[in-house]
Amino acid sequence: QVQLVESGGGLVQPGGSLSLTCAASGSIGTINTMAWYRQAPGKQRDVVATITRGGTTNYADFVKGRFTISRDDAKKTLYLQMNSLKPEDTAVYYCNANIRRSAYDDSRPYWGQGTQVTVSS
Repeated sequence: QVQLVESGGGLVQPGGSLSLTCAASGSIGTINTMAWYRQAPGKQRDVVATITRGGTTNYADFVKGRFTISRDDAKKTLYLQMNSLKPEDTAVYYCNANIRRSAYDDSRPYWGQGTQVTVSS
């Protein structure tokens, strides 16, 4: 059993900052690429940022220069530092990780339950 649990969401004023955390637990062999996604009401789920095992990062254009993704493999934890937040960043943010549970398993995607981020004055 693998679980991803996000935390750190909340209400923040425009221009403010929030830090999200995603902790993985359970039967985990290798964690490959990890990512943050977000979904606003009535919209599709979009990728926000990704990070490989080697630390290579990629960002959606709408967060470049404002958000930073990072990971701590020893803690099996993914982070998202969000600065200069805008009202349009309001969404449920989801953690995603491609995890191989053992040498006998394929890598497969797992999702967290999501955490609400609201940017409003």
